[in-house]
Amino acid sequence: MDLDQDERRPPEAANGRAPTRSGELREQLEQMILDGRLAPGERLDEMELARRFGLSRTPVREAIKALLAIGLVETRGRQGTHVAVLSIPALIEMFDVMAALEGLCARLAARRATPAERAAMRQVHEELVQAHEGGDPVTFYKINQKFHDLLYEAAHTHFIADQALQLRRRIGAYRMRATYQPGRMLSTLSEHVRIMDAIDAGDPEAARKAASDHVQLLGDQLTDFISSLPANLSRAQ
Repeated sequence: MDLDQDERRPPEAANGRAPTRSGELREQLEQMILDGRLAPGERLDEMELARRFGLSRTPVREAIKALLAIGLVETRGRQGTHVAVLSIPALIEMFDVMAALEGLCARLAARRATPAERAAMRQVHEELVQAHEGGDPVTFYKINQKFHDLLYEAAHTHFIADQALQLRRRIGAYRMRATYQPGRMLSTLSEHVRIMDAIDAGDPEAARKAASDHVQLLGDQLTDFISSLPANLSRAQ
């Protein structure tokens, strides 16, 4: 599991308390959703999960309830609980909001980033270059998350970064799929350079626009992305 520090730790650990069994399971299930091992639309059976993880049904039920609260799973009446499937209109809106939040973080980073934070972004970018050269989209996606984590940290904000992380969880399976689009990894590298150059130059507006454009799906990029989604990953309305 390769998430940022806040995403790795369940709320109990973040508050100085030992993680509960339900908290640990929530973390495991969340990561499985984010990396596609649990696909949108897949049913979560409490008894099967309890057997799989060696737990009673109570912590499983609590973990699922926590995932419901953050929108990663949904209930379908008698059909039970399933990994959430986003409608295409909602997905487009979420990418738009994500673009705005990333832009805000980049704008603040251009004003607030320390030399060490700027250097860390450059270093992670070099790791992305190597992943691209190796033709490894899975590793590329994980490293790309680290790059954006560093962008949030360089913004020296709390609420905005937290909102960006929460939304990233909601659309994680879809953002990962966008990474696999032909030519997307190479485009990501050039877009990251624009973001870093603007931050290094101390140009908040250029940084905001570069980061927002990087995340937002527009024109052919949007239609290509939507057409690539299999039926189980989206619903029309």
